[in-house]
Amino acid sequence: MRAITNRGTGGFQLNQSHANPPQTGDQATSRWGSFKHKTAVLEQLFDEQYQLCCYSEIRPDLLELGSHIEHVQPKSQYPQRTFDYQNLAASALDSESDLKTFKAQADEVFAGHAKLGGYDSSLFVSCHQSDCARFFAYLSDGRVVPSSVLAPDEAAKASYTIALLNLNSPYLITQRQSWWDELDQWLAEHDVKGWSLEHLAGVDLIPVGGKLSQFFSLTRQFFGPMAEQVLAQYAPQLL
Repeated sequence: MRAITNRGTGGFQLNQSHANPPQTGDQATSRWGSFKHKTAVLEQLFDEQYQLCCYSEIRPDLLELGSHIEHVQPKSQYPQRTFDYQNLAASALDSESDLKTFKAQADEVFAGHAKLGGYDSSLFVSCHQSDCARFFAYLSDGRVVPSSVLAPDEAAKASYTIALLNLNSPYLITQRQSWWDELDQWLAEHDVKGWSLEHLAGVDLIPVGGKLSQFFSLTRQFFGPMAEQVLAQYAPQLL
């Protein structure tokens, strides 16, 4: 999970709705359901997130998946934040077609839609936290786990967040393992042929056309100190 900063406003219509926010969960559900400008808001969010899902860091557009606007603090519990742009993020999986497809394939739903089962703000590591990336580590078998350097209470938060968002769903594990193996193959080839490892790291760490490659945090961890050097030189906004 990489930190997200919402720099925009979400547009006039969202701000108008937020000026008179819902007061109950039922009001939030009803008014959000009738809000006609979700597409424009979602596009702005994805632009700010370099097209990555706020939780899983997949690129829905590359995987032929849909997406939805995620209320980081759920509107059922925090109705007054329903139209608060600072509470919104772009998450993978469309509310209709993707959910049906994943259930039909027996793959468990992940990211924002997995969070419908419960939410505890005191335990949840939010993508809007500036230090959220430090809570997670990525393994070569495709799993994401709490970072080994965390204090016990922080590790508990990481575990809670991973479970709540189902970040180790079979689908995500397969995608991450495939990506790790691909990085491994490229690294070995560049090492044997004496090609620049810095250039290799930059291919998937530096935005191109305002877009990042999938699994930015995994790639950043994979290349270690070299990734930090590349980012500091070519994309300091991502540090």
